[in-house]
Parts: sequence; C-alpha cells; structure tokens
Amino acid sequence: MTHPFENDAAEYLVLANDRGQYSLWPVSLHIPAGWLVTAGPASRQESLDFVNEHWQDLRPAAGRPQ
Repeated sequence: MTHPFENDAAEYLVLANDRGQYSLWPVSLHIPAGWLVTAGPASRQESLDFVNEHWQDLRPAAGRPQ
C-alpha cells in the first residue's frame, strides 16, 4: 500500500498555516485545524511545484526579516 503523503497518483491540496508554513495534504484526508487551503486539488508534482515557488524561506513568518 502506498503512503497517502507519497502517492503520485493521488490529488493533493497545498495548505498553509498562520506562520506561513506550507504542507502537501491528500484530498482524501481531513484538513487539520489551523491550516487553510492555498492551492489544489492538483497532482502531487503540481502541488510540490507550488510550494517550491511560494515558500522560499522555511523559517516561520515571525522569524523572517521584514
């Protein structure tokens, strides 16, 4: 069985939290509290591409230079 977070055939959402951090999330799973959908549903690769384009600084938003 393929792990739900590593299934290239599945559709994913891109989630973001209030700290400006992103996560890929399988469409089939409940979205956890504190996270909002910012993209998707899309393929795993399209979702990864979105995250790579929009999340350049991995520090939480509060730790980034203004």
